[in-house]
Amino acid sequence: MKAYEQVQLNALGDVTRRMLLERLRRGPLPVGELARGLTVSRPAVSQHLRVLKEAKLVRDEAAGTRRYYSLDPKGFEALRKYLDNFWGEALEAFQAKVEEK
Repeated sequence: MKAYEQVQLNALGDVTRRMLLERLRRGPLPVGELARGLTVSRPAVSQHLRVLKEAKLVRDEAAGTRRYYSLDPKGFEALRKYLDNFWGEALEAFQAKVEEK
């Protein structure tokens, strides 16, 4: 496993970060809107976003005095490639098992 893959998987291990990613599926949002309704503080949301940004799962863009966060397709593409390796191996194992009979 490459270091960036480990960072991405670790970032996905937290329920709050997964909730933030779900909210960003609908489009870019500022921190205040992302934090609305969560049980963690706005500064905590900013820290979670920093982790997601370091994992290359989100990116941010300044618009006036606000920063808008959005999903980073490149990071998800790399993560998907990593996970696809497991899927291919699982299918091969399934095929081998079926062909045994």
